[in-house]
Amino acid sequence: MINNNLIIVGAGVYGLVAYEIAQEMKCFDKIDFVDDARKNTPNGIGVIATTKHLCELACEYSNVIVAIGNPELRLRLVEKIEEETTLRIITLVSPKAYVADSAKVMPGCVIEPMAVVHTGCVLAKACFVSAGAVVNHCATLCDGVHVDCNATVAGNTFVPTGTKVCSGEFFKKN
Repeated sequence: MINNNLIIVGAGVYGLVAYEIAQEMKCFDKIDFVDDARKNTPNGIGVIATTKHLCELACEYSNVIVAIGNPELRLRLVEKIEEETTLRIITLVSPKAYVADSAKVMPGCVIEPMAVVHTGCVLAKACFVSAGAVVNHCATLCDGVHVDCNATVAGNTFVPTGTKVCSGEFFKKN
């Protein structure tokens, strides 16, 4: 049975960012954390289970987002969830972000407040676009890319899988 409950995989800072965006979206009835190392988030929210329990949790939760900074681990977990569970990998977009109607945003992406994903952009699986970042027109972010705070990806640019565009950086590569 599909419901509006969300599991956030990762109880660190990225998990908290995802949590706040999910709350802002006002479309989830219940939001909980799963983590293999932490028992609580940095602000004290309890973790309900580890990733080993994701299949079991699929009875109570229909939606999942992997909110881990390491792109290799994030992608590995997304693939594991796709292969082994019935959970639906969702995308979180802050209501305070701008995402063009013509942009294509794949499952597992997180777009933070004040981020811009412009005309014709493609964000592949599990990308993060942080606060104040700009992904300019017709840019392509491959799987697991992270465009950090106030970074800019130039228009018509291809960003390879797992790349991190650091805070304040300008990235242009065709």
